[in-house]
Formats: sequence, C-alpha cells, structure tokens
Amino acid sequence: MQSQLEGIVIRTMPYGENNKIVTLFTREAGKITCMARGAKKPASRLAAITQPFTHGTYSIYKGKGMGTLQSGDQLESLRHIREDIMSTAYASYITELVDRLTEQDEPQPGIYEMLFQALHAIEEGYDPEAITLFVEWKMLQTAGLAPTLHECANCGATEGEFAFSFQELGFLCHRCFHIDPYIIRLSPALVKVIRTLYFVPIERVGSLTLKKESKSLLKQIVRTIYEEQAGIRLKSRKFLEQLERTPEFLPKKAEDDPKDS
Repeated sequence: MQSQLEGIVIRTMPYGENNKIVTLFTREAGKITCMARGAKKPASRLAAITQPFTHGTYSIYKGKGMGTLQSGDQLESLRHIREDIMSTAYASYITELVDRLTEQDEPQPGIYEMLFQALHAIEEGYDPEAITLFVEWKMLQTAGLAPTLHECANCGATEGEFAFSFQELGFLCHRCFHIDPYIIRLSPALVKVIRTLYFVPIERVGSLTLKKESKSLLKQIVRTIYEEQAGIRLKSRKFLEQLERTPEFLPKKAEDDPKDS
C-alpha cells in the first residue's frame, strides 16, 4: 500500500553500507519507521530529505513489516537548527522525547502540531531551552502522567501560595505543605509559568522567555517527574547537560521576561 504523508524526520540510523532506517513523525499516521535504500550516498535523491529535523512530504510503500521510503519532497530543511550546536542539542532532545513516548502507526495530530511548532520556534531563534521545557511539560500526559496543576492536589483549593510536591504529583497549597516535607516552594509567577507550559498550546505562548534560575528549577521538576514516575532518562540529555554547563556555548540573549518577574 502506497501512502503520501507529511512528516518530520525525528530519527535516523545507518543500515548496511548505503541505507538508513528513518523514523518520521507524520501528520496523518503518527510515527512511522521505514527503510530508505541508498540514502547514505551523497548523490541519492533520498539523502537531503532524510536529514534530521527535515519537514517534507514522503511517499512510503507499506507491505508486511517495515515500510520503504520511495521518494519525497522537502518542504523545509530547518537547516539553521543543524548549524547551531545548542539548537541541534535541544531539537534532538525534543525529537527523542517524542520518539520515546509515542507508539508506531498511531495518529496523534496534536503531538505532530506541537513538534512542528516547537522545531519552527527554535529555527526562528526563540530560546530553545524554553521551547524544550514547553514540550517536556506538554508530553507528561502522553507519558501517562497527569500532575494536578489547576488546584491543590490534596484539598482542591485554587487560592493561596503553592509548592510542587513529587509525592502528590502536583501543587500543594500552603494549608497542605505539612503533608510533604520535600515540597519545592514556588513564586506566584512560577506557578503561572508551569500552568502556561502545561495547559496553553504552544502557538499561543508567543516568545516565551524565562530567567535562567526559573528554567533551571522548572527543568529540575519536570525531569525528576519523568525519571521517578516513568523511569525515563533520554540519551540526548547527557550531551545537552554538558553544553548547558559550558557557558561559552550558551546564547547571549536577554534573560528578563515580563511574564516571569
């Protein structure tokens, strides 16, 4: 069966001397893995369209087992991501997270749209760390984790001071702080940012910029949830953390944001 699909390359793996196994996240059919014969040859018509993060339309033949990528047209190469080491690292982390948390051949248009928007935001120069945080918080539901963020996880209160509790997997209001000795206290601004990251579609967030300390805390919380609740630690995270610890690689951009002050 022949299918014409719009998709983004989220993973490639060499196979033999000249071939690649390519994983696409497609708008119509979700995650699909296919064989791209000869794609490792520079002159191959499949070489350009199977580069990581490429957005294109792909013609895939699916019989029994793995499909075969027969041809494709590049819509966008997103080459600026590949030309910048930080952008590459964050985009790799995002695509690995999507790959890890989704099943084959299961249409998920919402995740496709989020992936599309996130990669485009990085390509256009928005803070890749903030965009990655957005994807991490958004994908918690896909991982089967649904933190209680609209109210206190213990008493249901919606007003007051809030902290994050890993024990309760969500916010606790100040009246309930005593039930978890390991809460992480949060400013009202950070509570608002977490809710924005989790509930608001990426295209409505605009150019989300966050202070360095805020990003660090938000990252610590969400990655601890993935590790402790779902046992997920991504390979690309190690490289990303090495880069984040190397100040000369960090983009020199303004750190202040009216949403997070």
